[in-house]
Amino acid sequence: MKKRIKNKDRYAERAKTFWYRLMLISLYSLFLIPCSFGQTNDSIYNATQIKLDIASPVVIAGIHQWQMQHYEIAANVQLARRFFPTLELGYSGGKTHRGDSIQYNAHGGFFRVGCDINPLKKKKDSPHALLVGLRLGTAVQTKGYTDCWGEIIAGCQVEIAKVQKTAFYMGWMGRFKVLFTRDKEGLTADQMKPIYIPGFGNRDNIGWGLNYYLGWRF
Repeated sequence: MKKRIKNKDRYAERAKTFWYRLMLISLYSLFLIPCSFGQTNDSIYNATQIKLDIASPVVIAGIHQWQMQHYEIAANVQLARRFFPTLELGYSGGKTHRGDSIQYNAHGGFFRVGCDINPLKKKKDSPHALLVGLRLGTAVQTKGYTDCWGEIIAGCQVEIAKVQKTAFYMGWMGRFKVLFTRDKEGLTADQMKPIYIPGFGNRDNIGWGLNYYLGWRF
């Protein structure tokens, strides 16, 4: 029994390290985009944005009786003033419950890729935006469990301060989620995947989410 617990802890630690490294590499790759396009007035590239979700860690921890950790960061680039190719990365880990008697340990990382569009007319240097878009999400958990889902998102962002060419802003984003990887009927308890999916939530066919971001644009 102790050996199983140690193995689970080791798998969870490896998953956490992998996703932290992937997060750093992905963000570094987004920083290279300005160098590729240049920053002239006629450039397709307009800006890079980094966003930190400050609401989900508190909401998810509260829902799961403060036994679940959740961290999420996002980065995007603004292209042709209206388009925002986006990468979102995060990690969830801790204990979750089904009913009063069944308890699960869930550890894993997730990422989402997609693109947002600002349907409003805007100036190149303005960080204000009304955003709608799509996401494709993937999560990898302890023991290699993998899940995929799609999202329709809508939100907005507004500038709250500006220092030289760097703008600080806040914004929110609502998510409608549809799970693509669903358990088949008739599976035993050992064959079923964990009830909680990092980045998605409980293993239901449809889910909802809300993020509140603080970010900066440069």
